[in-house]
Amino acid sequence: MNTQLTHPTSADDISPAYLTALMAELVPGVTVTEVTTIEAKAYGEQFVSTAGRVAVDVRYGADSPPDLPTRLIIKISRGVDKIMAPFYENEVNFYKHIRPELRIEAPRALGAGFDASSSDFAIVLEDLTLRGATFPNVLSPVSLDSIRSILSQQAKLHAHYWESPRLRPNGDLAWAGSHVEGKVAELLMHGAEPLIQHEIDTVSFKREMVQRLRITGPELRDATLALHQHQQSLPQTLVEGDMHIGNTYLLPDGSGGLLDWQLTCRGHHMHDVSYLITTSLSVEDRRANEQELVRFYLDRLAAEGVTDPPSFEISFTEFGRCLMWGVYIGWLTTPVVNYGWEINVMNHFRLTTAFEDHNTAQLIAEIS
Repeated sequence: MNTQLTHPTSADDISPAYLTALMAELVPGVTVTEVTTIEAKAYGEQFVSTAGRVAVDVRYGADSPPDLPTRLIIKISRGVDKIMAPFYENEVNFYKHIRPELRIEAPRALGAGFDASSSDFAIVLEDLTLRGATFPNVLSPVSLDSIRSILSQQAKLHAHYWESPRLRPNGDLAWAGSHVEGKVAELLMHGAEPLIQHEIDTVSFKREMVQRLRITGPELRDATLALHQHQQSLPQTLVEGDMHIGNTYLLPDGSGGLLDWQLTCRGHHMHDVSYLITTSLSVEDRRANEQELVRFYLDRLAAEGVTDPPSFEISFTEFGRCLMWGVYIGWLTTPVVNYGWEINVMNHFRLTTAFEDHNTAQLIAEIS
């Protein structure tokens, strides 16, 4: 089984035998005969946040299934500590148990495994650049049509699992947890608290952005917990969980797809929608278009089969409340080294500005 494999923490240890074993569950009958490393990016390089990424060219045995990609991207752990283990395990579970049943634009997975004893993991994905994909970030101009396309993918995901009993404690997807329970929630809401406070205390722009909001790190944490506890009483679905614009990709026709499933969990639909819209648009464009984009998303949610979607008024209020998570967990947790200075600052700026625009502190006070 994949969970018994010793997963590599560097490109040098990715062998044909290892890939054959890792891919066997999702691609029965595959044999990898040759592996050539094309590029390896380690944690701490810009745009590489919680895991390493290795691009390889491979050759397959003659009896392997046809039409397998010969260029693969392999996500691997950083190999230095176990703190990220819940994220790794969560994403492996997504690609093994959820991705195969979805008809969304997301990378094709050819193998995934997690070793609980070492906290190492690996996920084998198609190389999206072979389909002409580009990878936007908060500095990239993204058209409204592309944002609508990504929102359409979110609506497909959310509709598929809308109020699904499979996400409940006795369901087959219970491993995903929620924003208030499970390994990922425990790490984000408790384990990350000292890291966030350290970022506030030691990074000048983060400290003063928090001061501008007239709030403290502990108050942000308590408000985020209040947000999650409140939204547990609202309609639930499977959310991508970390849907900033940097976790998407764009295809040559402008359509978009969803990346990075480490924070996937049971949650409220506006969690994904709010984070995407706020990080993808300039302050001016977000102010001018956010209501129309939320209405568009809700229309798509209904078109995908949700028979009684929440009203615009309820959803837009929750859109504003969700900004609490974006400010506290979304980017205060993220060291500058992960994405570089300008990306880090710009995400904070857009999120805290939206936080003020929506009077998020007051919206949270209403449900605390």
